[in-house]
Amino acid sequence: MKISIEGLNKAFDNRIRLGIMSALAVNEVLDFNALKEYLDATDGNLASHLKALEKEDFIGVQKSFIGRKPNTKYHMTKSGKIAFDDHLKTLEKLIKSQK
Repeated sequence: MKISIEGLNKAFDNRIRLGIMSALAVNEVLDFNALKEYLDATDGNLASHLKALEKEDFIGVQKSFIGRKPNTKYHMTKSGKIAFDDHLKTLEKLIKSQK
């Protein structure tokens, strides 16, 4: 039986990116520190993956200040939700086809 993986999105191949999208799928908005804690990632590693998802227009960014400290919040965009949902549906099909 031939299995199609056409619906899998390469942007979600990495566990950090998959984690970011999963966290944003169940939380409307998360800040950088919350994502860092959830994913147990370093600042640089998380920042590079966030930038890659932002470049794909899968996440949006809102920068502000709380007092004098910068605060960066992230949310999933409409195109990000569609791409992530398609990715998950393809994974489900792959799993179900193996039963």
